[in-house]
Amino acid sequence: MEATGNSQPAAPNGCRNGTAAATVSQLHDAIKKGSVKTVRQLLEEGADVNSKVEGGWTPLHSAVQADQEEIVNLLLEQGADPRARKDNGATPFIIAGIVGNVSLLELFLSKGSEINEKDNNGFTAFMEAAWYGKEKALKFLYENFSDEKEMDVNLGRMVSTQQRQVYKGGETALMDAARNGHLSAVKTLVKEMRASVHACDNFGRNALIHALRLPLKRNTIRRQNKNIEQIVSFLLDCGADVTGRDENGKTSLILAAERQSQDLVELLLKTGKVDINAMGNDGKTALKIAVEYDHEEIAKLLCENGARADCNDISAAKENYNNEMVALLLKYGATATNNQPPREWEPTSKRWGEQLWRLHSINSPQIGKLNIIFDEYYCIESTSEGGIYLGFHAGKEVAVKRFLLGSDKAKRESMCLSHCHSNRHMVKLFGTETHGNCQLFCLSLCESNLEDHLSKSAQAVNNHNILKTLLEAVRDLHSLELGHGDLHPRNILIDADDKVLLADFDKSSSFAEGQRELIIKEDLEALGRLVLYVVTRGEVPFDGPDGENVSARCPTDLQGHLEIEDLIRSLVSPHGGNSVQLGDLIHHPFFWTCESRFEFLVDVGNNPDIEKYNAGSQIVKALNCNKATTEKHFHQWTRKVSFNQLIIY
Repeated sequence: MEATGNSQPAAPNGCRNGTAAATVSQLHDAIKKGSVKTVRQLLEEGADVNSKVEGGWTPLHSAVQADQEEIVNLLLEQGADPRARKDNGATPFIIAGIVGNVSLLELFLSKGSEINEKDNNGFTAFMEAAWYGKEKALKFLYENFSDEKEMDVNLGRMVSTQQRQVYKGGETALMDAARNGHLSAVKTLVKEMRASVHACDNFGRNALIHALRLPLKRNTIRRQNKNIEQIVSFLLDCGADVTGRDENGKTSLILAAERQSQDLVELLLKTGKVDINAMGNDGKTALKIAVEYDHEEIAKLLCENGARADCNDISAAKENYNNEMVALLLKYGATATNNQPPREWEPTSKRWGEQLWRLHSINSPQIGKLNIIFDEYYCIESTSEGGIYLGFHAGKEVAVKRFLLGSDKAKRESMCLSHCHSNRHMVKLFGTETHGNCQLFCLSLCESNLEDHLSKSAQAVNNHNILKTLLEAVRDLHSLELGHGDLHPRNILIDADDKVLLADFDKSSSFAEGQRELIIKEDLEALGRLVLYVVTRGEVPFDGPDGENVSARCPTDLQGHLEIEDLIRSLVSPHGGNSVQLGDLIHHPFFWTCESRFEFLVDVGNNPDIEKYNAGSQIVKALNCNKATTEKHFHQWTRKVSFNQLIIY
């Protein structure tokens, strides 16, 4: 959080001259000192009542922060803007919530401030009052909410789309009060204002998780623990869910161990609902944390309640020279050596083998049928909605794609995969799970995408097979009345058996949505670019300028460039583009083998009309078509074929 009220205004910024800057600086200094006389004098001498210093602070902002009611009224009388915003979007009304001054809050409401106005980080005056534990301000603001009080009390922090994509925002006033250890405010919010202990922010964290998170200043942890223990006990009595996790996958029990609070650990264990052996994204359990922090009492409590001690915790105990801890862990099943378990299991994937083996060898957190750790070590790729990670679904190696629950991208991916579940050319969906505010798609695990495959593969790449598979995959997709919408080398995957699979359907569209021809046209144009990209092994970039002639970019020294150009033209033709034509293009001469080419020429050469050169026959007319243009490549066929020996020159 960017402090909206606790940072002092900086030196003037952007003033036109030194004298004006000095005057503004004097004005802010006088406000901080509470000198009404000096402030009045400076204003009479022409000081700008709405001037701003660095950070966007106006004199009114400074007066509210300094809790100087008389100066606030003076500034307003002199024309100060009651709704001016700092650079971070904070208004005087929001800062009054931080200060907790009810008179100022009431004054600004009378001047047109809105009860739920927010700064750039989504903080309202009500949230700020909760964050700083200003209970009188909380009660005043609550009484001035609309009739739908419960909705306003549980209002989550509103943030930008970009922030929401990385799961920021959504915190409520109760979470803020719990986060900062304000017990009285927490009780007031829940008992008197009906704040929900079940509400979650965009990370899926509830008030209990916020209460247990380490304080922003680590040196305050022991001072905070007493209040936090009472807050946690109160929230548990109110039915708060103990199974949630924070943004790092840490459970309430792990967070309690990090706080080094035996009382918190006992409180959570007594619920009987915590997974004592659950791991965070870093692979650490509550016991491992206790051992690393050298907290023997917590470690003993966890072991006595069933925590597994056979996860190499003994090494951390030895590093701390704690023989009592070592003895405790050995008593509960830890081994005396630090050797990793034998490799009895071997992964299918070669590229991800080391990470998969490591994930398989530890007691990773389980979400339904899914074992996964959301850690950078296991991350395959970053995405706009949470990334793709390695995991095991019902024991099978999978790539786990994370979406915001209910997002448009998740819906499109689900819609497309459900229709294509049995298609051999597309990634398979093995199952989905829900984790906090995320939906997890368990998909076929592949070794690389087409971009990496072409750039890193030392062996010859079978261009024909890759492209034929892509045409067949898109043909099948179109036959289901669906368009991909994002055909790109990064979205075409190669598995451990070198099979080509189409993936990433979060931009897919149904023909039922309208614009059928446009959807098909976009896919076919992308296929045209892919043809050129694949045959040149990425030397001709996939992303070219809009409106370009893709076929014209084909290098003329490329073997079979005429067939390649014709295939691309067939795909990107403004008059072309439907599923039937795409199915026909799978039989394009580009895909013919040497044997099929020879057989075709034999069949043509043996045709009686060809032998006798019957100019009136359909086949000869087709071969002779449009001799005047060089765009047709058959018009010189009589000079390319020997009728006696049928030789290709």
